[in-house]
Order: sequence, then C-alpha cells, then structure tokens
Amino acid sequence: MKIRKHCRAILFTLVTCRLFLAQPAEKPKLTLDEFFNSVAIKELKLSPDGNAVVIGTERADWEHNMFRRELWLYRDEGHSSGTLVQFTQGGRDTGPQWSPDGKWIAFLSERKNPREKDSGDSESKDRGINQLYVISLNGGEAIPLTRGEEEVHAFGWSRDSRTLYFATRNPWTKEQKDAYKKDWKDVIQYRAAERGDTIFTLDLADAIRRNENAAAQKPQDPEKASDATPGARPLASTPWRVQQVVLSPDGGKLAFVTSSISERQEKVEQFEILLVDLTNSSSTPIQLTTNHAVEQDLRWSPDGRHIFFNIEVGDVTGPYRDLQPHLYWVDIATRESQQWSKDFIGSVSHYALSSNRVLVSGRIGTEVPLYSASQPSDRFARLNVWPGTYDHVATAEHSPRIAFTYSALERPTEVYLADSIESLPSARPITSFNQLFTERELPKGKPYRWTADDGTRVEGMLLYPPGKFERKNLPMFTLIHGGPADADGNHFEADWYQWDRLAATQGWLVFEPNYRGSTGYGDKFLLEIVPQIVSRPGKDILEGIDALVKDGMADPQRLAVGGYSYGGYMTNWLITQTTRFKAAVTGAGAVEHVANWGNDDTTFDDAYFLGGRPWEAHERYHDEAAIFQIAKVKTPTHIVGGAEDIRVAVLENYLLDRALDALGIPSTLLVFPGEGHSLDKNPWHGKIKVREELKWLQKYGGVGGE
Repeated sequence: MKIRKHCRAILFTLVTCRLFLAQPAEKPKLTLDEFFNSVAIKELKLSPDGNAVVIGTERADWEHNMFRRELWLYRDEGHSSGTLVQFTQGGRDTGPQWSPDGKWIAFLSERKNPREKDSGDSESKDRGINQLYVISLNGGEAIPLTRGEEEVHAFGWSRDSRTLYFATRNPWTKEQKDAYKKDWKDVIQYRAAERGDTIFTLDLADAIRRNENAAAQKPQDPEKASDATPGARPLASTPWRVQQVVLSPDGGKLAFVTSSISERQEKVEQFEILLVDLTNSSSTPIQLTTNHAVEQDLRWSPDGRHIFFNIEVGDVTGPYRDLQPHLYWVDIATRESQQWSKDFIGSVSHYALSSNRVLVSGRIGTEVPLYSASQPSDRFARLNVWPGTYDHVATAEHSPRIAFTYSALERPTEVYLADSIESLPSARPITSFNQLFTERELPKGKPYRWTADDGTRVEGMLLYPPGKFERKNLPMFTLIHGGPADADGNHFEADWYQWDRLAATQGWLVFEPNYRGSTGYGDKFLLEIVPQIVSRPGKDILEGIDALVKDGMADPQRLAVGGYSYGGYMTNWLITQTTRFKAAVTGAGAVEHVANWGNDDTTFDDAYFLGGRPWEAHERYHDEAAIFQIAKVKTPTHIVGGAEDIRVAVLENYLLDRALDALGIPSTLLVFPGEGHSLDKNPWHGKIKVREELKWLQKYGGVGGE
C-alpha cells in the first residue's frame, strides 16, 4: 500500500503520528447469525428520467418464518447524493415496472387483499396469490388492480401509461368452478385440468376508481366470485402460460413469451415468442420463434423492428443442445433469429439497452464484467470496470445513467449508479444493505488452474481461512456448484446455497471447481459433459484435488466434499469413486436417473445430458448413476432435501440414505417441509441446513468450531 504523503514533524503531534502508524484493529470473524442476515438484491429498475431507482430485496424474517420481499426507492438529489426509503411494506412484493411517464410503479404482490374474505385455511390469513398493484411515485398506499383466485403471471405498461396488460390463467365463472368441484371433489386431474392463459387490458384510471368504490362495500367471498377482474377486457389467448409481456416503442404491438402450463420443461414447443398487433382488434397472436430453446427476458429494440431475448437452456439454431446463455434478437418481419457477438466465448447473464448500444454482463472464467456492442456482428467490447461481478444492469429511456449490482470476493453486493457508460469507474454505491460484511474479517481468494487428463485446462476458485491467505497444507473442503451450467468466481454471495465464506471462516480451504459443463469457458467446454453427465466432470474435480495436494496447498489427510442440486449429484458420485474424503454433505442430488427423469421438471434437459430417454440410453442411465456403485462408499454423508422438490425429488435423498444405512455408513437426512428445490419458503430451513453441515464437517472432517 502506498502512503501518499510523509509525516512532517512540525505538522503532526506525537499523538497524531502514533495514530497514523498504528495498525488497524483486528476485525471480528463472521458468525452464522450475521451470515444469514444478508440482504439479497433480486430486482433493479431505473426510472425513465434516470433520477430514481426501484430495488427489490429479499431478507429473512425470523419471527414470521418467511423471506420478506420488499421494494425500496432511491431518489437522486443531485451533487452525488440521494435518499433511499422502503417503498412497500407488504413483505411479498416483486416484479416492479415503471410507467413510461415515470409517475407510477406497478408490481406483483402476494399480500392479502383486504377486499376479500379469508378462505378458511391458516395460510390465506396472511398471504394471497400474486395480484397486480400500483403505487404512486409520491408514495401512499398500494392500490390493488386485479382480483380473484387466478394469479397474475405477467404484466406490462402501455406507452401512454394509461393501460396495463396482464396475463392470468383463463378465468372461470362461479358456475364453471361449481361444476368442476361437483364432479371431481379434491381429485387432481394431472394435465387434463390444465388450461392456458389470457392476456387482458385494464384501464388504469378506471381500475383505481373501482377500487375506491369497492372500499365502501363488504369484503367479497371468493367462493361466490368470478375469477375475472372487473373492467378487464380479453386481448389474446394462448394454450400456454405467459411469462412476460412487453410493448413496442410505438405502442402498436405486444410481444409475449410462453412456458408450459405446469411450469415443467417437457416439450420445447411450449416455449416461444409471440406477437399481437394492437392496431387490429381481430388480430390473433403470430408466433415469431420456432426453436429448441427456452427464451426469456424480452426487450424491444429502439426502432421496434427486433425483439431481444436470451435463453435459459437450449439452442436457437438447431436441435436441442444445452448451450451457455447467449444474447439474440428476432426480426419481427422475417421471424429470423440472430445471435449477438457470435464469437463471444462467455455466457450472457443480463443485458440492457442504452441509446444505440447493448450492454451485457458476461462471464468469462471467474470474472463477470460489462461489455457493449452496437451491431450483432460486433465483438463485445469490455468496458472500463472493476474486477468482480456485475449483475442486474438497468438503463433509463431518457437518460445515459446506468444502475447495476456489483460484488467481489471481499465486497458484498450493493446497488451502484453511474452517470454514463464512460463514468462506470466512478459509479457510486446507493445502498448499504450488506455493510456489516465489510466490518468482518472475510476470506481472501484467488483462481486456481490445472490440466485434466485429456489436456483441457480447468479452473476454479480457492477461498482461504481468514488470516491464512496462500498458506500451505490446509484442510480442504471441495464445494461443488449446481447447474451444471453455472460457475464460481470473483463475486460475493451469502446464503444456504453459497456458504463458502462460513466454511472458510471455520478453518477450511474451500475449493470451488468450474468443471466441464460450467459456463464462461465456451460452448465446447460446456458440451463436453454430454453424455458423461457425472463421470467426466467427476474426473475434472478429482484431478483438481490431486493438483492442489501435489502443489502442497491441500492436506491429503483432511479432505471433505459437498454440494447442492447438481453439486449434490456430483457429491453422490464422487464418494463412490474415492474413499479419500473424510466427510460429505449433499443436498437435492440424484443417485439414479430413471426415476429422476420422470420426476424432474426439466426432462428434456436430463435426456439430452444422458444421450436419450431411459429406454433409449439405458446403459448410460446405469453407468452414470451412483446407486449402482454405492457399495464402494466409506464416507460419512449428511443429506438434505425439500419435501416438495420437483427438480430433484426428495425420494432420491431417501434412496441414498437407505443405501448408506444398509451399508452401515454414518449418515443423516434432513427433510424441510413445504420446501421446493430452492428452499425459499422458510429462512430457518436454510440456516439449519448450513448449521448442521458445518457440524458434520467438524465431526467427521475434524475441522471447524473455532
């Protein structure tokens, strides 16, 4: 560290010099409670004039056993200052969108509508289903615009800010609901009872008046009401679920993207982009895309001729392949899709439009900087930004300002605001949600690279125990990311899924391998996981551990392993391939592939990874499954899963636990009631998960509890 000016005796007293030369006070270590009081920033939208930012956050509410999802509003007051206030108090508010005139913020909320009676069950007394609300930029109470038993799936503003478009499942009348209940009672008609969505238009002023008039009336009994929102007019219908709606710059067209009704990824043709001509009252939706990809995050080009999108999984150009997320646009006239910066080796996580440029946060290796391009054929040019991870990029229609979230290994996630692309290096933080982490001694880290058996260079991250950066012969915990299309790198995260900082704080060197199948290293690297879904990345990980031992960084007698989701798959596989791990912690990971293919909500993805469906590739379903090699396991294993998980059914966890119990291998299983794959219902579940995983590592790995 450079000292900018030397001490001059005539200017400094003895006390001043002593303070100047004193070492900074040692920071305390991070605790479990502090770790789980982190604030996640989920959404970010910049006002049309660039002078305000709406921020969606998520934090644990320990008293009410829930995650509070709230909206905050930052207003710029000039001279690099501003105010940040909590804008909503409902605790279940998401999906904010500015009206084009900047006077309103519309959002979705699961808060209980006071205009409706309780249905009788305990949960309905404090929460409802997603309905559409608006709140004035000047504050006041949020105004409910929609009602009924059908949740709002998506919404968008008209260009004149007078109309809202929203999508719900095709509503039923009271008579239709009564007839169905009479015939089927509480029986679930899987697939047969599913129905698609209708997009409605709703006049904002009329909806506000109706809400004011309804306030003087008695609460409505949901059992006697229609599902339709008063004043809403149907615009278009689809046999699928509507995920997003966006209006063209001239206001004459509406684009929307669909997904399956059940929200399971079973058939690629259920995921497409469609267009409605609002100038023609009899217009039916026109399908713009026909591909093998799951499109998401639509935005219109400024000239209204193209619609931007990226993909979650799949391939826009041909048969299904699970590529990295790339940026595309589709020409609404020719219906041809084109990839932006086709030679970009990284993955595009978020993007935004600024003037005549596209801004993307793109991962290459362990870094996620910002890039820009003006034409599809341009190479993404790296902007002048800090090392670390940029996310949730937001731009303003009538201002050059840019808002984004940023984090790095020792810089917790906050929202930043820059006056322009050129001023990104001087962007200022406008939140301090996670300031406490800056007051704690955090682990330091760095990338680590090794060469696999086939000559491929593989990379990962190392996080060292606080105060032990680059020490040798440390106990090592290999924490494997999920996906597999994801990667670990120079970013900050603190939750039940990414708890590397707690493990490092308890004395572990944490190794996070970006094995074959990870993003940020090119599509070829990603595709090499097929059809060796666990054996090829498993070799990468074990070879990385070997390299760290050989380099003297890891103590071969003190190794542990763990992961969740696909990280759980890999953990389950690795403990069948070696007995060198002293302890394992695994969550939501399959141990076989046939039942998991049938239960999983991403079935075409699983079939792709294994080279076909179970009856088409039965040998690989067998050879790549941990259960058929489970007799080789000697590692004490801790297991967790959500009771209502449909990504990796909890039955996979029961199967693993039973097998280990039959073999006499120490194991334990925790099942979290009401939780799906993401453990996003009750914050206590994630906290207990990590608490017990740390205890398991201490008990069998011999490290921790300091």
